Amino acid sequence: MPMFFDPPYFLLFFGLFAGLTSGIAFQATLKEQAMAWKTNRSTRSIAQMRSIQLKLPFWGITIGIAIFLTAGLEVFGFPPILAFGVAIPLTTVSSLFIWLQLGSMLKQIETGGFKVLDLDSFE
Repeated sequence: MPMFFDPPYFLLFFGLFAGLTSGIAFQATLKEQAMAWKTNRSTRSIAQMRSIQLKLPFWGITIGIAIFLTAGLEVFGFPPILAFGVAIPLTTVSSLFIWLQLGSMLKQIETGGFKVLDLDSFE
C-alpha cells in the first residue's frame, strides 16, 4: 500500500483521469449549450450559459489538474507542503483566467455570432 502514496503515483493518474473526463464532459456541455443558444438566441442570454451545468465539469477539471500537479511535484521530490503551495495557487489562478477568457469569448459570440471565432480567416 505505501508504494501507491510515496511518491503518489495513484494520485498522479487519478488527477489526470479526473481532469480528462471532466474536460470531455465540459466540451460536450459547452457544445450542447452553444447549439441551443444558436437556435434560440432571443430566449437566452449568453451569460446564462455559464450555469452549474457548465461550472461543475470546469470545477472537475480544476480539481483534477490540481491533484495531478501536486502529485507530479511530489513525484519529482518536492515535499507535500511545497507541492500544495505551488500547485493550488497556480491551478486556481490559471482556472480563473481561463473562466474569464471563456466569458469574454461567449460575449464576442453573442455580439458577432460564431464567425468571430473563425481563426482560419487570419491567414
